[in-house]
Amino acid sequence: QVQLVESGGGSVQAGGSLRLSCVASGVSSSYMAWFRQAPGKEREGVAVIYRRGGSTLYADSVKGRFTISQDNAKNTVYLQMDNLKPEDTAMYYCAADFQRGSLLNPADFSSWGPGTQVTVSS
Repeated sequence: QVQLVESGGGSVQAGGSLRLSCVASGVSSSYMAWFRQAPGKEREGVAVIYRRGGSTLYADSVKGRFTISQDNAKNTVYLQMDNLKPEDTAMYYCAADFQRGSLLNPADFSSWGPGTQVTVSS
């Protein structure tokens, strides 16, 4: 049974940093990803990592500011978020079990964590 648990969210001022963690168990998926959803908006892809090779993919809105990484020994995927902006405010979700299609499309992932809230004030 797949279980994903996120942590590390919080409230920061614009320009600040946060590091999110996602501890995974029962996951055999080749890809793991971070998504986010702001109030009144659709869930959107943020970053994806290929677990076997470590290659990464980012949404244009976070390129150069966010970094996805993994520690396979700890079954953990991280999202380092630097130079945060108020528009980054959202619930952030860890996802696994990519089916097929687009790596930044939430509909193409079938396992999800409960999420962790990130709030960035100006």
